[in-house]
Amino acid sequence: MKLSISVVCYDSPLIQLQSLLDSLITSIKHLRTHYELPTIPIFFIDNSNEVKVTPELYRWGKTRLEERNAELHLISGHGNIGYGRGHNLVLNRIDSDFHLLLNPDVTLEKDVLFRGLSCMRENKEIAALSPKTIDLEGNKQYLCKNYPSIFTLLIRGLGLVVLEKIFSGRLSAYEMRDLPEDKFTIRKMLLSGCFMLVDTATLKAVNGFDEVYFLYFEDFDLSIRLSEFGKLAYAPQVRITHSGGKTSSKGSWHVWNFCKSGVRFFNTYGWRFL
Repeated sequence: MKLSISVVCYDSPLIQLQSLLDSLITSIKHLRTHYELPTIPIFFIDNSNEVKVTPELYRWGKTRLEERNAELHLISGHGNIGYGRGHNLVLNRIDSDFHLLLNPDVTLEKDVLFRGLSCMRENKEIAALSPKTIDLEGNKQYLCKNYPSIFTLLIRGLGLVVLEKIFSGRLSAYEMRDLPEDKFTIRKMLLSGCFMLVDTATLKAVNGFDEVYFLYFEDFDLSIRLSEFGKLAYAPQVRITHSGGKTSSKGSWHVWNFCKSGVRFFNTYGWRFL
């Protein structure tokens, strides 16, 4: 069994990158107590206009990972080319069975890689898997989604508590809050790109992310295209922490890119207004 990992970062705080590396090192150590794997390549793709993965952090991470028979590769200097396009830079460099797509703002539980790979090995029809996710305060994040409507996205984007209460049922359905937390679930869904464990052959078959999406909706688009080759799954036994926030709280540049990508997504797969 072969595993590869890629992380796309942009102006990410060094403490955040170190926390991710720490959790990867711990999870790889645990994984190797259960499975024999060859060297695990880990790619840090730095989209920052000025390199943020410092030589000191790179040397520290590379040394620590080598102790776990993993290789850290840094890809930088290309500027902000977008999240999906950044991940795609490694497609021709990996020959793994499974590939893990990661945000820099996540940390992994000790047994994440073991449990995630075990699920994929035991359910060979799975093309991609999503984990149970909490934020820094321990609140559950609902990363698996149903196909969105414009109205639902507007309610979420406005962030008004009164509207969220009125339309709580709609939001609950969109966020798939009915997914059981005590068992593995395979069903039609859209997954988040902050952590997506993917069958590498399938990822290559769909040519990775659609690079026209600079930011936002690229993971929804990838989910739909992956589902043409296999099934998507939610695995609550695979647990991570994600510190990412809502788009509406990130400023006008993020909102603009969200809207632009949303238009492309709905033009491609069909508009749903209500």
